[in-house]
Amino acid sequence: MSWKGTAVESTTIGTIIRGDREVFPPYLYAAYRASNRRSPNLPLIEVPLTLSELTGPGPAISEVTPEDADLTRNAGTGGEAIGQRIIVTGRVLDEHGRPVPNTLVEIWQANAAGRYLHRNDHWPAPLDPNFLGIGRCLTDEHGVYRFLSIRPGAYPWRNHPNAWRPSHIHFSLFGPSLASRLITQMYFPDDPLHALDPIMNAVPEPARSRLIATYAHDVTEPEWALGYRWDIVLRGPQATPFEEPEGEVR
Repeated sequence: MSWKGTAVESTTIGTIIRGDREVFPPYLYAAYRASNRRSPNLPLIEVPLTLSELTGPGPAISEVTPEDADLTRNAGTGGEAIGQRIIVTGRVLDEHGRPVPNTLVEIWQANAAGRYLHRNDHWPAPLDPNFLGIGRCLTDEHGVYRFLSIRPGAYPWRNHPNAWRPSHIHFSLFGPSLASRLITQMYFPDDPLHALDPIMNAVPEPARSRLIATYAHDVTEPEWALGYRWDIVLRGPQATPFEEPEGEVR
């Protein structure tokens, strides 16, 4: 299947929009202050893709191991990450509901205290020496991905007074080429910070609800980990909202 057009920019006279305005957030959303300086104010220019951009992730796929999908132990320290264990699984689907196999899915997230292992994260929440906050896997023949992790904590981000980001996990998906990379965020159900988050609320409804995972008791493992299910639709009227590959980790 083709990934082209999923979150590709398009222009109208005097306005720059991102793909389907009913699904994707606008470039400029005043409540999300970073968009004020990052949104384009001139017509977009199409830049021809280079050979490297037209080729697939290549070696990155062949190097994926089952251990990469276990964020609780993939730090290589011999210890286990602190926090509530969660299993996050779902399917990657095309616009017709067909599974998309052999898709490289990467995730990154904050630790249980809401701290990223990143040089620009300076807020005084503790770091977890046993948690890198990154993982990856390939979808199987049914388009299914699966990660074992810990539930990330909320964290402040200074967008506005008393601003806190709800718990979320960043997802990156690679299609047949590097230029087909798609990035989005998954949120957890029943989080009171949803209504206060400008990034989440920049996405129009009902597409916004597609970013929220569902608690799945059949995925939950007794006395081990809570289960969540979240399907990702690449394009079409039920597409998952995607964001810009560039920008700050939020």
